[in-house]
Amino acid sequence: MFYIIGLGLCDEKDITLRGLEAVKSSSRVYLEAYTSILMIQQDRLEAFYGKPVIIADRDMVETQSDEILKDADKEDVSLLVVGDPFGATTHTDIILRARALGIPTRVIHNASIMNAVGACGLQLYNFGQTVSLVFFTETWKPDSYYDRVKENVQLGMHTLVLLDIKVKEQSEENLARGRKIYEPPRYMSIPTAISQMIETESTRQEKILEPENTLAIGLSRVGGDGLQQKIVAGTLKELLDQPAEQFGEPLHSVVIVGKRLHHLEVEYAEEYAVDRQNWRRVAREVYGCADL
Repeated sequence: MFYIIGLGLCDEKDITLRGLEAVKSSSRVYLEAYTSILMIQQDRLEAFYGKPVIIADRDMVETQSDEILKDADKEDVSLLVVGDPFGATTHTDIILRARALGIPTRVIHNASIMNAVGACGLQLYNFGQTVSLVFFTETWKPDSYYDRVKENVQLGMHTLVLLDIKVKEQSEENLARGRKIYEPPRYMSIPTAISQMIETESTRQEKILEPENTLAIGLSRVGGDGLQQKIVAGTLKELLDQPAEQFGEPLHSVVIVGKRLHHLEVEYAEEYAVDRQNWRRVAREVYGCADL
């Protein structure tokens, strides 16, 4: 059996009992290590599971999946995924590969940012399309995400924005020269994300992401113990003006608040607001939340 097992959001203890049983029955255990990161080191997982964990980078998962799937029709093999297995299309692809090889598969679900985002107080059924925001470069500033945000805004829906992760990436020069030299890991921060959104707004000028009139919520390490989890709410401009340390350690994500905003959502998220009075004012005057 080939298992894809969600690990949840925080540490080794977030795995489900069903997932832990599958891990313990497996002859090989892989950890997918590029679509997200866990808040602990590999050795803590190995100590908890009582067996070695093989790190599976992008190349292994996307181009060497046969190595992962080897003998999975005869024995149990597990691929561990931070969050939920269906949080990335990569995992759908490897399931299709396993099916094509006649290997039985089983998915074991867990919490992910897609549902844990409710920690900020916004109601999950008011979320529209989730979008991803990649690091801009001097020559590449893709803005297709803006169209998805615009569609959500027009429907009054909230938008979860997933921020870019660069793990085991090569520079353009090293890639061109075929050198297996990798850049240090980079994780997009909330200030970087908001700065890019404002830059896109200044180019598009469609008033979808107006800095002073758009409410947003920044989240980091959702599900983390103690002081690890950070939630900060405000206008885009207010969030941009906050010191970087205000947002905590990666991973970060951002929610663009939709206009179909309920007063209970405003009141819940107010706890995290940079300026509570301004949070309420914008919700009332710009978002039309009359019950405040």
